[in-house]
Amino acid sequence: MEKTAEILLPSADATERLAVAIGAHLNGGDVILLSGDVGAGKTHFARSLIQSRLAEPEDVPSPTFTLVQVYDAPEVEIWHSDLYRLSGPDQVFELGLADAFETAVCLVEWPDRLGDLTPSSALSATFTDGDNDDARVAHFSWSDSRWDDLMQQVTA
Repeated sequence: MEKTAEILLPSADATERLAVAIGAHLNGGDVILLSGDVGAGKTHFARSLIQSRLAEPEDVPSPTFTLVQVYDAPEVEIWHSDLYRLSGPDQVFELGLADAFETAVCLVEWPDRLGDLTPSSALSATFTDGDNDDARVAHFSWSDSRWDDLMQQVTA
């Protein structure tokens, strides 16, 4: 059974706080699928989450052109991918994402390109515009009970 939650994010800072709160609970094998229009906040969320897990601050660029950026956090590798420029699952497979889904924390922008490679245990997050320029709404959905407690914490 799919479960859902919606979180109003009135500012970029609120998006960052949500990313940090979720990021603190992620382990290898956790996948978050990030959807939304260009400029909806996917990369800001991913960047905030990644930076919160790194031992030393470092630049976290959008992987739009590199397709995948890999970060060595103290406890786990973090893969941030942007699949916008890909045409389908065959190209995704070549990136090594299927293997990373097993061992790393993976943040995937434009997950519709995954096709059959989409992990059934993933947490989906879709970002839409809110009431003002900085406001967003994060719509979460998941089927795996692994996310129940975390989503209850961040929506409370």
